[in-house]
Amino acid sequence: MPVMRDALLAALICLAAPAGAWQFSPTPICTLDNLEDAPHVRVTYDGALYAIHLSNPAGWPDAPVFALRFEGGDANTISTGRHAVEGDTLTVTDSGFGNVLNGLQFNGRAVALLGETEVPFDLSDAAAAVAAFRTCEVAPSV
Repeated sequence: MPVMRDALLAALICLAAPAGAWQFSPTPICTLDNLEDAPHVRVTYDGALYAIHLSNPAGWPDAPVFALRFEGGDANTISTGRHAVEGDTLTVTDSGFGNVLNGLQFNGRAVALLGETEVPFDLSDAAAAVAAFRTCEVAPSV
């Protein structure tokens, strides 16, 4: 399977590269993690839905619109009212995540915005992990 081979190759490239803050794993579901202390950012894909989870130790305010501002090569701001906050983690799910993945892969920094809260995170070494995530195929469940 060419796509699975490409995902494996991209994963091996990520493993061979110097350790960075961003990491990809194809199991048990496609997962992209920012290993920095704060905020912890995790993007998942289970074959049907994408999700981004942003954990902020200071918590998140109650606000109607969440936005991600991407700064750098492909600067863009995307927003949604379809977010949920549980504890210190904000989550957004959707069936498509092209703008999110483009933002993560092609920019140097992102800022999560909710109400008056602005939480920046570094994307300078995210590109290879995002590229591997994009080629990930979810194994059929048993």
